Amino acid sequence: MKPSLTVVLVVFGMMTTPYSLSAAEGDVGRGQRVYGACAACHSLEPNRNMTGPSLAELWNRTAGGLASFRRYSPALKSSRIIWEDRTLDEWLKNPQQFIPGNQMTFPGLKNEQQRADLVAFLKVATQPGHPLSTQGQSRGGMGMMGGGEAPNLKKIDPKIEVSAITLCQDTYRVTTADGNTREFWERNLRFKTDSSDDGPAPGRPAILRAGMMGDRAAVIFALPNEISAFIAHKC
Repeated sequence: MKPSLTVVLVVFGMMTTPYSLSAAEGDVGRGQRVYGACAACHSLEPNRNMTGPSLAELWNRTAGGLASFRRYSPALKSSRIIWEDRTLDEWLKNPQQFIPGNQMTFPGLKNEQQRADLVAFLKVATQPGHPLSTQGQSRGGMGMMGGGEAPNLKKIDPKIEVSAITLCQDTYRVTTADGNTREFWERNLRFKTDSSDDGPAPGRPAILRAGMMGDRAAVIFALPNEISAFIAHKC
């Protein structure tokens, strides 16, 4: 028996259902909470790059195409992918499968609803001039590294501005501008540089909690040559 025209049209319609209708319905509020896990590496502010590139104005941008971010992998730059609902969902599901050889360490978000929620949030929050964001990391005390936006270190609290560092055998002693001194086993203290607009002023490094196992804190300098010059060997 030949299928009726109605059946044929229904089947064809199911096969050609737009992505936005066949995927899970996304919720912006839930997506904002999911984005909290992304905020340690990706800012929503234009050209404020962190470990990863800024996500501002992401929609319809070519993968690897943000000029202010210089650390894209060759795989991403040569992929010719355009970021929109479908491609972003595939990327979030399994970055290495979608673009093999890229340097994204995120293993993927397997939950379809969470991906839909995150895509819905990003589609709104990355639009030019949109006020929705997850900014608001505290800039006082020893701010957390790896948990939210990196703080601007040009104007810093005396509690985190480093005034002296001494090394005695296996122990660093870090003194901050408020007069306090903290001791760190040499393998628990990391030295980093940040030459961006958010980095510390030359000669005024800052100490932040590392927020990871092993490292207890990180001292951030403006330039590499400041590191050895700043540390005094003294017992």
